[in-house]
Amino acid sequence: MTTGPSASPFALAAARVRSGADHRKEAADLVAQMTLEERLDSLDGDTDFWPGLTDMISGGYHEHPWPAAAVERLGIPGIQFVDGPRGCVVGPATCFPVSMARGATFDPDLEERIGAAMGAELRAVGATYTGAVCMNLLRHPGWGRAQETYGEDPHHVGEMATALTRGLQRHVMACMKHFALNSIEEARFRVDVTVDERSLHEVYLPHFRRVAGAGVASTMSAYNSVNGHWCGENRVLLTEILRDEWGWDGFVTSDFLVGLRDPVLSINAGLDIEMPFRQQRAQRLAPALEAGELSEVDIDARVLDIVATLLRFAWVFDAQPDLAVLAAPEHRTLAREAAARSMVLLRNADNLLPVDPRTTGRVAVLGRLAAVPNLGDGGSSDVRPPAVVPLLDGIRIAFAGAEVVAADDDASVASGADLAVVVVGFTKADEGEYVDSRGTAGLEGVFPPRPEPPIVPTPVTPDRAMTREDPVAPNQPVTRAQQRQPAEADFSSPGGDRRSLRLHAGDEDLIAATLAVCPHIVVVVMGGSATVMPWLDDVPAALLVWYPGMEGGRALGDVLTGAAEPGGRLPFALPRDESHLVPFDPDADTATYDLFHGQWKLDRDGVEPHRPFGAGLGYTTFEVGGAEVAHTPAGWSGDVVVRVTNTGRRPGATVVQVYGSKLDSRYERPLRRLVGFGRVELAAGEVREVAVPYDLASLAVREHGAWVHEPGAWRLTVGQHAHDAAAVIDLNLEGGP
Repeated sequence: MTTGPSASPFALAAARVRSGADHRKEAADLVAQMTLEERLDSLDGDTDFWPGLTDMISGGYHEHPWPAAAVERLGIPGIQFVDGPRGCVVGPATCFPVSMARGATFDPDLEERIGAAMGAELRAVGATYTGAVCMNLLRHPGWGRAQETYGEDPHHVGEMATALTRGLQRHVMACMKHFALNSIEEARFRVDVTVDERSLHEVYLPHFRRVAGAGVASTMSAYNSVNGHWCGENRVLLTEILRDEWGWDGFVTSDFLVGLRDPVLSINAGLDIEMPFRQQRAQRLAPALEAGELSEVDIDARVLDIVATLLRFAWVFDAQPDLAVLAAPEHRTLAREAAARSMVLLRNADNLLPVDPRTTGRVAVLGRLAAVPNLGDGGSSDVRPPAVVPLLDGIRIAFAGAEVVAADDDASVASGADLAVVVVGFTKADEGEYVDSRGTAGLEGVFPPRPEPPIVPTPVTPDRAMTREDPVAPNQPVTRAQQRQPAEADFSSPGGDRRSLRLHAGDEDLIAATLAVCPHIVVVVMGGSATVMPWLDDVPAALLVWYPGMEGGRALGDVLTGAAEPGGRLPFALPRDESHLVPFDPDADTATYDLFHGQWKLDRDGVEPHRPFGAGLGYTTFEVGGAEVAHTPAGWSGDVVVRVTNTGRRPGATVVQVYGSKLDSRYERPLRRLVGFGRVELAAGEVREVAVPYDLASLAVREHGAWVHEPGAWRLTVGQHAHDAAAVIDLNLEGGP
């Protein structure tokens, strides 16, 4: 950013902030120089509604950034928004495994590396701001956008989302979303979620608070209503909690198009930018000022939030990586590593896996999903990479010396095979983002009048973001027409919430039929969340591979042959029956959330999961023991130091997990909650002492607007999943942290 004699007022202010000046004071000085029209224009998108909407629904969401809040006269750059969270959605970018898959790695360091790669690609296509940090809690696995978050536990989600934020914010401003309690897709535009104080603060907000405290630039409000107030105009969430209680310093944007119902109320509630067009605020704010419903002080407060954040992150606008970074070889290698580390081995009877490709003569690959790219949701998180390696192709690469035969549903091809790989699961037609006509009915009147004559979408033509050469296939330019399949031209795909957690009947039939003709079967499950698996204990091996990204096929080949460890652990409890979970109604107009879901509810009800939270197998075995605490003087936080031994014959990794429990609490609580975790990789036979940070203060009880820390007897349970008590440490804590 230029800071010479002719530099803009914004550039000069940014230079002073870099030298130690107060960013909010500098922002206030800039806001004072703005005309009323410039201030009002800063509070929504920079694109007129109907041209912008026409562009978006004809494919523009995946073709260029979406600008807002720029003030050219003063050099205020505003924001250029491009979405995530599995990669940059503009251009032929790297498609990483979905967030739920990456949550299964329990590896914040890996997630930070992914964030940095993703951030570089975002900045290369012109983005300065991204909505990639999607982190709503997985309350029920049927949620259609479950794949966009990290799991069901607030501590785990918070740590993973913080790592992604750190990586992204090396290059762009990051936005955490959707604030808050957004976890029913088909009802998201209409549902009102009722939640009590404890459940809100102890379950559904801790992960947001963690990311806010880590310095995320922005927050995006949710579509749904909480306790009777739409999130985009919910003062309790956006001001009283986010800013006043947490002390967070950033700007708030609405979710796109229908993120507001009352633009005047949204100003007073603390929402800064209506995205992505000039829409409701452009029509309503000026008349509201004239009528005395708003004051310029109200407007200035919102503009100040925006400009102050831009000043803090002004370095974002200084440099832009070359487009060669898109799907660069090192990013594809990272995507492959992440996919292998995310795969969860649920069963491996008699050590069927890994399979030596040198001694394998015939491999049968079955299932309708084996040969097709299956990257996940087709909505706002859709990434369109230059190439995808489907699972079948990856198996052929890994077993290059074997005969590999494939069929969609003819199990007989597996007869006599040394290995049968049955690929089952879901696609973007089964789960993902969903636009509900019922929830948006009647909202057309809040938008500007349609122009006459109507706008006709402009033809799609190549631009800077779409004409680079594919690094995998040199000298073959990638055009928009090649990138977008005809069925993907619209903004979203059918998606929605899953009404059942079972596989399709044809998938379950294929598993049974293959097992009848081949004893060497591994079931590979694709999808974004938990699946009820009544067949799991009948098959020799089962592997959850999620939506594994553009290098998923190669990663599967690595895992099947042992070139890589299946490093994933379940980021949720896998139920035996969906009746064991919380109620879930995609058609709901109202919902009530309480303290219990997932593993916590199963524990409370005395129901054994099919596999507990944090579970997963590898190709070696580990022993965890000898735990002791090195803590702060008060004991509420510190490190659990544990001895971890690789007791097997090959290198591998495990995740040491620390759970906290209050013994004899006077409050209803989950039996145990995750308070720390650490991934450890060891050579065969290696023994290492590992320090895992924990924080029992995070288990305080929210009561009457304050936090209550119960003194007395506490317990730390250390193991490799939620039901593993490899080591137990009892503490007697006094006072508060």
